[in-house]
Amino acid sequence: MNNKEFKILLVDDEPDILEFLSYNINKEGFDVYTAQNGKEAIEKAKKINPHLILLDVMMPEMDGIETCEALRQDKKLQDTIIAFLTARGEDYSQIAGFDAGADDYIAKPVKPKVLVSRIKALLKRFKTFGEDEKEDNLIIKQANLVIDKQKYIVIKDGEELVLPKKEFELLVLLITKPDRVFTRDEIFSTVWGDNVIVGDRTIDVHIRKLREKIGDDHIKTIKGVGYKFVN
Repeated sequence: MNNKEFKILLVDDEPDILEFLSYNINKEGFDVYTAQNGKEAIEKAKKINPHLILLDVMMPEMDGIETCEALRQDKKLQDTIIAFLTARGEDYSQIAGFDAGADDYIAKPVKPKVLVSRIKALLKRFKTFGEDEKEDNLIIKQANLVIDKQKYIVIKDGEELVLPKKEFELLVLLITKPDRVFTRDEIFSTVWGDNVIVGDRTIDVHIRKLREKIGDDHIKTIKGVGYKFVN
């Protein structure tokens, strides 16, 4: 996919910020849409089905956390990447964002070139599987879980689970090689990419959310090293 095929929704209650971001992202050829509040963002997202939503946290009436939670309730938007773009850098704000289903957290102020680089890194996940990818490798069955890598579907005991993109990618990484211990650096590099900077507690938050959905017994913590999937 080239940049023109990617739809990006910018959400911020400050018109000047929307104009600045739109201008710089448009220059890179992306298809950019804007919204000035959470309710407008939800309505537009349902209509355009964006690949990426850059969402401000601090907004009146319906803040970014509430908006993200509402967006994640729509199955049609499960594949949409949501990244918070905000001046708030405290750990509790980041944790709340990831708990709501966000994929990334970008702190303001951010230089245009850096922002575009982060956007491109986040959108890499939409690349299609290579032609040499065998169909058999797209379905993973371990324990009581069935994962369809192509359709981004996880089924536990016959019931479909709703997982945000990062949780899905983290689960696929661990479950593909059961009992192998993945270090935190390996997980960061594979799931978030070397060009994406996230907080130290990001993995912990995502692991906790995964355990809540698939069960505590499947993901083991190896203290001081990382995590592994067990049947």
